[in-house]
Amino acid sequence: MNKVKYIVILLIIFLCSSIVNSEELDLSAKSCILMDANTGRILYEKNPHIKMPMASTTKIMTALIALEYGNLSDKVVIPAEAVGIEGSSIYLKEGEVVTLEDLLYGLMLRSGNDAAVAIAIHVGGSLENFIDMMNKKAMEIGAINTNFTNPHGLHDDLHYTTAFDLALITREAFKYEEFAKIVSTKNYISDRLENNYYYNKNKTLWEYKGGDGVKTGYTMKSGRCLVSSATRNNHRLIAVSLNASNWFNDNYKLLDYGFNNFKPYLIYDKGQFIKKLDLINGKKKYIDLVSDTSFTYLLREDEKDKIKITIEVPDSISAPVGKGTKIGFIYTFLDGKLINRSDLIAKTTVKKANIFERLMEKITGK
Repeated sequence: MNKVKYIVILLIIFLCSSIVNSEELDLSAKSCILMDANTGRILYEKNPHIKMPMASTTKIMTALIALEYGNLSDKVVIPAEAVGIEGSSIYLKEGEVVTLEDLLYGLMLRSGNDAAVAIAIHVGGSLENFIDMMNKKAMEIGAINTNFTNPHGLHDDLHYTTAFDLALITREAFKYEEFAKIVSTKNYISDRLENNYYYNKNKTLWEYKGGDGVKTGYTMKSGRCLVSSATRNNHRLIAVSLNASNWFNDNYKLLDYGFNNFKPYLIYDKGQFIKKLDLINGKKKYIDLVSDTSFTYLLREDEKDKIKITIEVPDSISAPVGKGTKIGFIYTFLDGKLINRSDLIAKTTVKKANIFERLMEKITGK
């Protein structure tokens, strides 16, 4: 791994900094985590970096790679290698033609191990190449303690993740609208002639207010594994429990903890005025700098006064300056820790003053 990539990964982990758990939850999970999907903030954790088997929660990454590199309308001819895979199945037949979209629904709702292999071979060209794609993606997003050896999650001693990494992978997958749509679907009827009805195994969709995904998993070695998501007030939380005998209740406790103790606060809005900057040789003396994006962060009530903002801009800038030009940065800190950086941009276009205009400015001082 080169130095730049290593620094980026460390930054991801640092920005996803956790808080000290203010209360102990009675959880059965050996390892768990609660993460804000919007910002990556960790709201609760228990042994989050222990490497553990992940069972079928593997399929979150399989779906992510398929959505990144495949087309939902692709017609997939089912290869012999995808038929008769042990465990959960959607009962694919060799030579059957199934769309990639239908395979993804079979993958995430019915946890089809055969669907996972069919997707991997179609998207990756081979099972081995697809697994390489999974591992490269994991490293890219900072899931550095994860290793995949298959696309479905059947046990292998070298196939593992951590609760933290699995939350990162899930957060990345939710950047795809189609992923969110698939994992929130309770029932689905595919275009297949047989075995075409898929019922979602994830009870979070029925049992938890705002529940909208994502994946169950179980093997004898992994125990019960569950990734759940729920959205309230336009904020999605991701709960991960590994080796949890009381898996759904564990995740519901985690989600309750997050929604009950943290609320979204707008730190600054997109286009909000931040600072006036001296303009040299411009038709105006100053240019307004505004935030390029809005920033909302989940905070406990006692944390609101711990938010501090600093800006990094030059002392002045020379005209001409185009609207939207990036000129500086706005940094947000919580209790001294960096939690976000956004661009500061020019609110308007300011043209360069001609010689006559500059002369008049010197004479009049205006």
